[in-house]
Amino acid sequence: MKGLRFERLGRDRHYNIIFHIGSSYVPVSDETLDELKAQTLLSSERFLELLVDKIGYSSYLKDQIRAELQIAGDPMTQITVLQGAIREL
Repeated sequence: MKGLRFERLGRDRHYNIIFHIGSSYVPVSDETLDELKAQTLLSSERFLELLVDKIGYSSYLKDQIRAELQIAGDPMTQITVLQGAIREL
């Protein structure tokens, strides 16, 4: 599946959430998820930078996130959708 999305794997696990980047994924800690949730009202541009900074812990991942945004379509719409999805996790 193309694009960026969050998926909840369960509760009381080491990583309860994973972030899909195209066909790859990155585990997301509860602390990182809480930080992102607290900032979901930021503008799409600012939230994108926060998301890339928090989840893209290497330059490779940062590049992959940005590349996937370009491949999958309108980046700002995708970020807005992710902001809504995070609130529901």
